[in-house]
Amino acid sequence: MSERLITGKDAIREALIEEMKRDKNVFLLGEDLVQSTFGVTEGLLEEFGKERVRNTPISENAIIGASIGAALTGMRPVAEIMFADFLMDAMDPIVNTMAKARFMTGGQAKVPMVIRTPSGAGLSAAAQHSQSPEAIFMHIPGIRIAVPSTPYDMKGLLKTAIRMDDPVLFFEHKMLYYEGGDVPEGEYTIPFGNADVKRQGRDVTIVAVLVMVKRALMAADTLAAQGIDVEVVDPRTLNPLDMETIINSVKKTKRLITVEEGVKTGGIGAEIAARVAEEALDYLDAPVKRLGAYDIPIPFSPLLEELMYPTEDSIVEAVKKLLG
Repeated sequence: MSERLITGKDAIREALIEEMKRDKNVFLLGEDLVQSTFGVTEGLLEEFGKERVRNTPISENAIIGASIGAALTGMRPVAEIMFADFLMDAMDPIVNTMAKARFMTGGQAKVPMVIRTPSGAGLSAAAQHSQSPEAIFMHIPGIRIAVPSTPYDMKGLLKTAIRMDDPVLFFEHKMLYYEGGDVPEGEYTIPFGNADVKRQGRDVTIVAVLVMVKRALMAADTLAAQGIDVEVVDPRTLNPLDMETIINSVKKTKRLITVEEGVKTGGIGAEIAARVAEEALDYLDAPVKRLGAYDIPIPFSPLLEELMYPTEDSIVEAVKKLLG
């Protein structure tokens, strides 16, 4: 792999540019694409023109509806919903049309579209601009879901998402936009449904997503200094979910902790824990531990906001308790 370091936002931007050059049917639409709140789409209007980079009114319903229509007629729209919280304003077209059209037409209609959306907290943006709703969409068949944690994964997964014939929800954590990482110069894609073992270990498996992967790795470094060897698995996509890699890790370590930023109740960890219980219960030496946000709306106060989520310290504490 090359040693070129770029940020997450630049990795996503690079994926968009490469796919727009490769396929003239790929176009972007969303609010403030030109001004680009997080800098991802900055300069793309000048490069591709207003036919392919379209600023829209503030209407998530219209953005998704227009994208579905375009996708059904052969285009490959990449819609941006500025904050994942506002996916809720377009739930009907997402759930009842985007996710179902291919199935309800017996495969005659395809919806090759991507919804890019920043999720997560960390900016003190309060309860309506900081949520992590990824788990909500795991419950809806027909939607592929990506949750990349590194610039390398962001670029490779987004390029795959744009080329897929299924609709994709692509979650980008706000606090990872400006994190650097190694991204090769050349063409590459990452298939959906392939988890990545970010760190090998023998004592405990931690399955984490998005920014929690970074916190899990930091906790693993701390624990390594104390003689505890943690394996960190990043699913990278939630649908499809690579349970084979997770279960193989559990078979090795005999212990599992899930870490997510979304609300713990009904979360990603709940699904993974249930599947491990179904398929690998006999390999566990201890109950599965789940870490997630408290079941309350996200506070505005930075201090209270930070208390909502798993931290490096709380992950370290959970691992030690699990090991007894």
